[in-house]
Amino acid sequence: MSETAEKLKLELSQLSAKERAEIAYFLIHSLDEGVDDNLENAWDTELTQRLEDINRKTAIGEPSSQVFSEL
Repeated sequence: MSETAEKLKLELSQLSAKERAEIAYFLIHSLDEGVDDNLENAWDTELTQRLEDINRKTAIGEPSSQVFSEL
């Protein structure tokens, strides 16, 4: 690890848990360079449609006992 990173680790260790959590959140999300907004929108649309199908009672499902026995 670089000297800069080691210095940062020392300084960051002195922050409050809340501050460290905020920085951790930032760092983790900074790694998500390839997030595809279209993909997230597609999943939102799919999940909304499935929920509407369930509420309209038009969804076709399988009993949980069957699903778990197949697993």
